[in-house]
Amino acid sequence: MSSDRSALPIVLVVGATGATGGSIVKGLLASGHFHVAALVRPASQSKSATQALRTSGVDIRIGDLTDGVAKLTDALAGVEIVISAVVAWSILAQKDLIRAAKDVGVQRIVPCDFGTPGKRGVRELTDEKLAIRDFIKELGVPHTFIDVGWWMQITLPLPTRSKVRDDWKMMTYAVYGSGEHKMLVTDLKDIGVFVARIIADPRTLGHAVIVWEDEVTQLEAHEIGERASGEAEVFKAKRFNVPAEAILKYAAEGKAEVEKDPASFAAHAKQSQSEYMYSLHILGENTLENAKALGYLDARELYPDLPKHALEEFAKDYYNLEEPGKEYLVIS
Repeated sequence: MSSDRSALPIVLVVGATGATGGSIVKGLLASGHFHVAALVRPASQSKSATQALRTSGVDIRIGDLTDGVAKLTDALAGVEIVISAVVAWSILAQKDLIRAAKDVGVQRIVPCDFGTPGKRGVRELTDEKLAIRDFIKELGVPHTFIDVGWWMQITLPLPTRSKVRDDWKMMTYAVYGSGEHKMLVTDLKDIGVFVARIIADPRTLGHAVIVWEDEVTQLEAHEIGERASGEAEVFKAKRFNVPAEAILKYAAEGKAEVEKDPASFAAHAKQSQSEYMYSLHILGENTLENAKALGYLDARELYPDLPKHALEEFAKDYYNLEEPGKEYLVIS
C-alpha cells in the first residue's frame, strides 16, 4: 500500500452514490490500493451524498453520461480503470463513456452488470447489459464483466414491523414456482470487497466473474427467515405461491405499461422484477453451475481468503436491524 495517493492507479466510479456504487467505493477505499474518483452530475455536486464522498477521500469529477465523448474524455483524464454502476434505465447510455475510455486508453473498464447470470431473451435488462458487453468487445476496450448473486438484503421475508409499503412487503412472502431451484446470494456490503480484488487481478482481464457467498433455494431462504425472525408462524401463514404463468403475465403487463409510459418507474420495476423472478426461480439460471457454463470465473475460487457469509449468518443480523427493509425503502 502506498501512502502517496498520486502513485496509486485512479479508478473512476460512475454511479458512486447508488447502492452498488456505494459498496464498490467503500471496498476500493478500504483496500488502500486505489486513488478513487467519482463522476457526479452537475446538479448533484452540492448534494449531501456527494459531500459524503468527498469527506471519505473520493475525488469528485463533474460530468454526465450524456455529455458526449469529448467532455467525457476530459473527465477521464489520468484514469486507469472505469467502473460503472449506473441506474437500470441508463445501461445503453454508457456507450459514449466506453468510447471515451477507449480514447484515453484506460487499462480496464467494468460496465454496469452486477446482476445475476443468464442467457439472452429472458430479461430485457440483461439483454441490454449483454449488448453493452458486445459493444465493448467490438471497440476492443480492455474489460472485466462482473455479475453478483441476488442480494441477501432482498432475499429474506420482511418482518411484520417493517415500514416498507404493504405491496412490496407482501411480495417478500411469495414463493415463485416450486421454490426449489438453487440461487446464488451475496451480501450487498461485500460486493465492493470483491470488486477491489477483481480489478487488481490480471487473471480477470478479458473475463466475466461471478461474485457469490451462498447458494440456497427460495424455500430454504424462507425457512432461514422463519428461524431467525422469531415470526415463523406469521411467515408461514403469509406465504403464497406464484406460478410460472402468473410471472410471465406480470412481466408482459409491466412491459406494456413501460411502452405506454417509458418514464414510469413502477412499470419498469414490475417488468424487471417479474423477468428476474422467472430467470431465478423458474429457469434456475442463478446457479454456480450455470454461471460456469456461461464462462464465468468463480470469485470464491479466485479469492478463497475472503470471508464467506452464509445467508443463515446474515439473517441473524438482518432481523435485529431497526429497519431490515432499507433497500426496499430506497426503491419503493
